[in-house]
Amino acid sequence: MSRVKRAVHANKTKRSYFKAAKGFTGGRKRLWKTVMNAVDRARTYAYRGRKVKKRDFRRLWIVRINAAVRGHDLSYSRFIQGLKATGIGLDRKALANLAIEQPEAFSRICEQVKAKLAA
Repeated sequence: MSRVKRAVHANKTKRSYFKAAKGFTGGRKRLWKTVMNAVDRARTYAYRGRKVKKRDFRRLWIVRINAAVRGHDLSYSRFIQGLKATGIGLDRKALANLAIEQPEAFSRICEQVKAKLAA
């Protein structure tokens, strides 16, 4: 069986790990075994964090909409129910943005929702 020399590939892998560990402190950027553990863990958290970020923003939008809707004598769940009944197709991100930046437009939407719920 022929001999496999893997120095080139091993050095390339090692170099990429050390490059990814830039900004870490102590042995986490200097020692090979520690660098591997630190970078692998950081990549795991980064992957998970990209999913969690979406959840967190949706929660934030819901809190903002709820706070804005309470001023119009509605609850969040009734507001969303009324939105679907009226056929207004705005998502939570747009609604939260409207509630903060254009309160008069948001209040018009609330009035439409209230009218639909009353009927």
